[in-house]
Amino acid sequence: MSQTTTSATVRTGLYIGGQERFTDEVLHVADPGKPGVVVGEAASASPGDIADAVAAAHAAYPAWAALGAAGRAAAMAEAMAGVADDRDEDAAILSQENGKIRLEAWVDALVFELRWNLALQVADEVEATTTLPAIPGAIPVNTEVAYQPLGVVSIIVPFNWPIAILGASLPYALLAGNTVIVKAPPTTPLAISRVVQRVAEKLPAGVLNVVSGKDENMSGLIQNQDVAKVSFTGSVNGGKRMMQMGATTLTRVTLELGGNDPAVFLEDAIVDDEHLDRLYAAVFDTTGQICMNAKRVFVHRSRLDEVVAGLAARLEKAVLGYGLDEGTTMGPLNSAAQKAFVDEIIQEAKDAGADVREFGTLPGGELADGNFVRPALVVDPDLSLRVVTQEQFGPVIPIIPFDDEDEAVRLANDTWAGLCGSVWTASTEAAHRVGSQLVCGYVWVNDHGATRLDLRAPFGGMKGSGFGREQGIEGVRDFQDTRSIAFLDADALAAMGH
Repeated sequence: MSQTTTSATVRTGLYIGGQERFTDEVLHVADPGKPGVVVGEAASASPGDIADAVAAAHAAYPAWAALGAAGRAAAMAEAMAGVADDRDEDAAILSQENGKIRLEAWVDALVFELRWNLALQVADEVEATTTLPAIPGAIPVNTEVAYQPLGVVSIIVPFNWPIAILGASLPYALLAGNTVIVKAPPTTPLAISRVVQRVAEKLPAGVLNVVSGKDENMSGLIQNQDVAKVSFTGSVNGGKRMMQMGATTLTRVTLELGGNDPAVFLEDAIVDDEHLDRLYAAVFDTTGQICMNAKRVFVHRSRLDEVVAGLAARLEKAVLGYGLDEGTTMGPLNSAAQKAFVDEIIQEAKDAGADVREFGTLPGGELADGNFVRPALVVDPDLSLRVVTQEQFGPVIPIIPFDDEDEAVRLANDTWAGLCGSVWTASTEAAHRVGSQLVCGYVWVNDHGATRLDLRAPFGGMKGSGFGREQGIEGVRDFQDTRSIAFLDADALAAMGH
């Protein structure tokens, strides 16, 4: 990873039907670390541009679907070749528009390529069929159960890990036989638009399109009759809005929403430097702005002081600063609104008398009014505080003691969310026992977080964290319909007696 920076203001367009398209109106992309600084300009699609994107994808669909899974996989492998050539510049741009440190921005783009290539490994399973044999005297048909693509799919990704998150859905949607419109996040549209366009240019025109712009102009990505599905990653309120909009056209949805992930440290947990480093990353990577980060840490009362001390020792070394600056370990939050929310819930905990411990030094100079928040531990808080009940999406974590396993499981599950969780224990048996009781889609043992996610495994939430699954063959099936074809069996029919 080189120290590439952007030498000029970045400008990205729409990419529709194989053509780049610029617009008179643009999104001015703000730098969250440096108030008043504009990172670049992204095209701002009109409703007409969105309709054109749907039309282009709709026109390209029959030929793309007809290629078959093997043909699509070959085209996709070729399209991905060389995507890393501009990764250093992509990462520099993403760091500036998102706020996160350069290394995380670089990994963001890397994970997209990894997920793309892992998707291609299931190409042989895409067209697999099952035959249900006739039952003489009962069922006079042999029935073939197979799968077919949906058509045009919209994929909407969030600001925090936009390129990596796109990799959990886009290659699976394409491999399944659909054509796709990617909607870039309004606050971080630049790097992702560059990456998607480079890939789209190597695919048949209209198979892959990317748009950016104001949310109020995007309803056509969901409510156009030619859009079969929307895959949305974002907030719970955003997911509810997707469902409401999709209901008018019966557009199906997959929702990967927020989380309030519990990390449960049992009495026999290993609390050494290696495990504490893992926990620290699970909480504070991307300044806490990851859906699957640990959001509540539950610790057996006998181990509470160890875990608190371990996290505190690491937070004392945190360096708040600009994402591209050497030595920065924690950048700003992406938006002023999110900074205001995190500041508010920390202050609420203080006002309630909670044990709030803050760390690090807010940067000054040109960064003085950036979206920076001092990371904080909230030890043994009242469980009604918002720092416990709501997804913080910032660098603050409640650490909550418990006395036995049953209490730990009850507290961990006492939330609206069900995305991920983790169990920390020296016992495989205890990990299975507790992990199997957590109501969430993915559980780690002695680890937690995006860096440890098995990119082959189905991923998605329960309860308020959404539904549908990404990755693996399940991720392909999420972008397909099931079809049954029944063939009469003469012998079985004759045995029916009529």
